[in-house]
Amino acid sequence: MSQLLADNIKYTFSGHESFHCRQLWLKKGYDYLNNGRSFNAPDAVVTLGVGKNMVTSIKFWMKAFNLIDNGEQLTPFANFLFSPNGFDPYLEDDQSLWLLHYQLIQNNFSSIYHLIFNVFRKEKMQFTKENFQSFVVRILENVNIKTVGDDFDVFKKMYLNKSEDNKLTEDSFLGLLSDLQLLKLYEKGVYFIDQAERPSLSPEVLLYTILDIHRFSNSISLHTLENDENSPGNIFALNRQDLLDKVEQLTDKYEWITYNDQAGIKEIQFKEKPLDNFSLFI
Repeated sequence: MSQLLADNIKYTFSGHESFHCRQLWLKKGYDYLNNGRSFNAPDAVVTLGVGKNMVTSIKFWMKAFNLIDNGEQLTPFANFLFSPNGFDPYLEDDQSLWLLHYQLIQNNFSSIYHLIFNVFRKEKMQFTKENFQSFVVRILENVNIKTVGDDFDVFKKMYLNKSEDNKLTEDSFLGLLSDLQLLKLYEKGVYFIDQAERPSLSPEVLLYTILDIHRFSNSISLHTLENDENSPGNIFALNRQDLLDKVEQLTDKYEWITYNDQAGIKEIQFKEKPLDNFSLFI
């Protein structure tokens, strides 16, 4: 079993009602809650203008993307992104999608994303739905294989770009994170996520994730940034050269960040850290 599969993490599956997250659902959910409403209200279906199962799914994705807590309270990340003067209320900026992708994985409310990006894709370079089902059954106890398969179907719709498979139905390629081009089709029914350059990923998003992971100290090795659980290298499937290039851009822009490469030790160092990580995007 991979060391990345921590013993103290609870892994959960299902809850999305077989719906992947649509483009406007998160903004719709944010506005709904910001107006003092509840997903459990009797008129939620009418107010949101969707079916009952979709109401459940919107709530699920709000929680999965770290936009609400267990009590349906909006998080600071939700307000940063979707408030009237927020960073990107209508998700028109790729940086917003990268931030949502990061939150989805590190939050682990829907465990398939944590498992695929941190562990599974490293064990299986090209993989099928059946490969993932077998993987989860092998490493976790008391898991329903059909439920795991349903999660994989939603994962595929969330990430697979329509250009990868022109046979996808119109609804299938509306996945919120498909423009990130992380998941690719190897051949029919076989997928892969390669370590690559991510031109649309800004250095600020990379820096945000480093600062957001509290276990990282003021000195972080390049190996850690590449390989640790929920590291940028894992979450963004980022290759070493692009990671180094983005770190170099950060050191050029922010005087409180340095990068050392001496005596075989490669690490990024912080002389100080911002009080508010969201200030990186202002």
